Amino acid sequence: MRRRIAVIGGGPGGLTFARVLHRHGHPVTVLERDPAPDARPPGGTLDLHENLGQLALGKAGLLAEFQALARPEGQAMRILDPDGTVLRDWRPGPDDRANPEIDRGQLRDLLLGPLDVRWGRAVTAVAPGTRDGVLVRFADGRQETFDLVVGADGAWSRVRPAVSSATPHYTGVTLVETSLDDVDTRHPGLARLIGDGAVAVYGVNRALVAQRNSGGHVKVYAQFRAPLDWHTGLDLADAEVVRSRLLALFDGWSAPVLDLLRHGTAFAHRPLHVLPVSHTWAHVPGVTLLGDAAHLMPPLGAGANLAMLEGAELAESVAAAPGSRDLDEAVRAFEEQMWARAGSWAEITAAGLERLVSPDPTQALALFDEVQPS
Repeated sequence: MRRRIAVIGGGPGGLTFARVLHRHGHPVTVLERDPAPDARPPGGTLDLHENLGQLALGKAGLLAEFQALARPEGQAMRILDPDGTVLRDWRPGPDDRANPEIDRGQLRDLLLGPLDVRWGRAVTAVAPGTRDGVLVRFADGRQETFDLVVGADGAWSRVRPAVSSATPHYTGVTLVETSLDDVDTRHPGLARLIGDGAVAVYGVNRALVAQRNSGGHVKVYAQFRAPLDWHTGLDLADAEVVRSRLLALFDGWSAPVLDLLRHGTAFAHRPLHVLPVSHTWAHVPGVTLLGDAAHLMPPLGAGANLAMLEGAELAESVAAAPGSRDLDEAVRAFEEQMWARAGSWAEITAAGLERLVSPDPTQALALFDEVQPS
């Protein structure tokens, strides 16, 4: 029986779901609001965990290709005091592939492969329980029905309201992102400071993190506790104004550390929102969620990994379900498994954020020592 299956969202979770289904010979429609793969910057680098993201890529038959692209050296982590003192300098062993890095754009292209994505198809609403299946409404006025709709459309999911009334809430922590290009040639001092992986500096209720991507590109994240409206009266499109505000916020930190902000180009405002730690919903036939749409949590390395494994597991369950009743039971079982695992990770990342952006910077160092003992 040919099933009409759609996944909303072309991020790592949605594409993994589609790619695993494709591997099992099942057609799937990928609906993505961006008009093209390169319509906007793909974001920074991801560390794919051996028992999460890499496991998902194995299910998609892509592990060898991932390993050819990944940067094991990117696992390196250096922690500094605001005065520039090196507190920790951890480097992976030559065979350490527990959490190698890969650029988001490279991962997206790897997962896209042979998939047929409908670009520029922004979804506005999903209505389950119609006579012909689950109705998907698009921003251009069109609509289409499916037997199963998977919401992998992120923090502000348009699919989520079909199963849950939960909405993300602000954590009290804001990120402002900037970037450095051709860092090894243009900023060799910063290149040495960052090393092969990432450098993090923790102060009172604030932090600076710089993470190397491929091709000499570096992402820099200023993190601080502030009201959601902290930027009132500030033109976020004016890079010089934002830079001045951030430099004032980190006043007194060492000059080499502040150069991460001084040499940044454009700045992007990213307040951190999360869903309730134990977010679940009453099962709705024909609709489910995965990734940030289901369990938005602080960006501490778990989100994309969970989304990918969930996409792979759901795809395998769908492929193994022979009839419509079996399909619904497979989705229901998937949700139960996802909620248990995601709830645990949500607790871990919520506690981690509290310690990383804390009144006591030693909490961040202690957390690092627990996760990555020397």
